[in-house]
Amino acid sequence: MAIKRMDNVGIVVEDMDAAIAFFVELGMELEGRAEVKGKVADQCTGLDGVHCDIAMVRTPDGHSRLELARYRSPAATSDEPRNRPHNILGTHRVMFAVDDLEGTVARLRPHGAELLGEIARYEDSYLLCYVRGPEGIIVGLAEQLR
Repeated sequence: MAIKRMDNVGIVVEDMDAAIAFFVELGMELEGRAEVKGKVADQCTGLDGVHCDIAMVRTPDGHSRLELARYRSPAATSDEPRNRPHNILGTHRVMFAVDDLEGTVARLRPHGAELLGEIARYEDSYLLCYVRGPEGIIVGLAEQLR
């Protein structure tokens, strides 16, 4: 038995509107928003009293999605600072292919994006960078040069 596909990556946020605006500016499309609560949500998450708002954003090709979740209850918690370094254990970034890396960074700056380092050139193949977006999320951007 093999998996069929990766369906989505979930990200917990405090400011849903800011997170949606960031990813829409990046070029993703808002697929929909919903409110989730009840027995199934509790069973699935292993939490009691789950009540959250979710938004699904997808890449223009329709193959990749992010599920943004804002918990009303139980309250979201954080064990780490939001400006964690890139080398922390666990999920550390989401990477997107873009057609204009410098233009994308410029469009994301008004939405709070900050470069972690600088835009780097990998041989004659890619321009690469990491930006910190809403809620401290690290977003990788790659522009293929050939």
